[in-house]
Amino acid sequence: MSFSWWEHDSWFSNIDFTIIGSGITGLNCALQLKTKYPNAKVLVLERGLLPNGASTKNAGFACFGSLSEIIADLEQHSEEEVVELIKKRVRGLEILREQLGVENLDLQINGGYELFTANDRELYETCLSKMAKINHLLKPLFGTDVYSVTGNKFGFGRVQEDLIFNAFEGQLDTGRMMTALLQKVQAAGVKILNSVTVNGFTEVNSSVEVETEHFSFYTSKLLIATNGFASQLGIPEVKPARAQVLITAPIPDLHIKGTFHMEEGFYYFRNINNRILFGGGRNLNLKGEETTELALTSLIQQKLEVLLKKVILPNKDFRIERRWSGIMGIGEQKKPVIKQVSDNVFCGVRLGGMGVAIGSLVGKELADLIN
Repeated sequence: MSFSWWEHDSWFSNIDFTIIGSGITGLNCALQLKTKYPNAKVLVLERGLLPNGASTKNAGFACFGSLSEIIADLEQHSEEEVVELIKKRVRGLEILREQLGVENLDLQINGGYELFTANDRELYETCLSKMAKINHLLKPLFGTDVYSVTGNKFGFGRVQEDLIFNAFEGQLDTGRMMTALLQKVQAAGVKILNSVTVNGFTEVNSSVEVETEHFSFYTSKLLIATNGFASQLGIPEVKPARAQVLITAPIPDLHIKGTFHMEEGFYYFRNINNRILFGGGRNLNLKGEETTELALTSLIQQKLEVLLKKVILPNKDFRIERRWSGIMGIGEQKKPVIKQVSDNVFCGVRLGGMGVAIGSLVGKELADLIN
């Protein structure tokens, strides 16, 4: 690709920082760099027309983990590690709110609920037996108990008699969030180029040559914020994890309000206006969903429809209006990977399906690696 002098001079010369990925992490990294270095030239590259991983494709949960998720995390991490991870998620949500404001997020704290199907009796009883311990563990963070038991006031079918309630959980509008964040980043003077796929990079003396599908250029520092796509750029600690989602057409007299979790967070749904947004099912084919292909599978989509019909909306007619998928970044640990890769290359990835909660903080900490 041949650029004019104007194009090269304005976009591709004397670049101080190049960020790969224009999701929550990448854009927050860009904002932090412009705050620290106001005169720096900051360029963000995005493979998609819109942020192409999960930032514009998620379910819009402002959450830090259901009770069963936290119990599962304690099997792989120490208590100190789990508390620190939750602290980071809470702080990340605070940063998001401080940056964009409640109105731009359409943030609603309607509470979160965990329900357990008739077949999940063992998990249900485990959660009840360990609730007091988890509440004690989190009390220094929240000042009160996080989880409590409440009745099934939503008319869910084929579930255990009670739900577990979290008063601190909220929901937001992903589209409005990303629109506001993009506007703020561009107003700060950051340049964003969409539909640019980075194939690789090479360190050359004190700079980095970035190779894209159609052109290459040099930057002083390169920061990788592609999360689920990070392994394609040589970050081995991250595996892609596809999440499939659907949303119904409007449902008259829908009384479901809040965010809801099932099966250790592998299924999740919420109201948005008078619709139900429902995602998950990755546990049906964990290996098969370790992919960066933005596609849908009949196995998972059919399961989502069955659960909608039998559990979530047992006495309601509904129609599926739209389906999509997004790519998360996971690994053996839930802790994000925020590190210096080489002299002039850095990464902030592996958000573990909690990008809305932790992405803002990861972006800030990624930028803070630059001294």
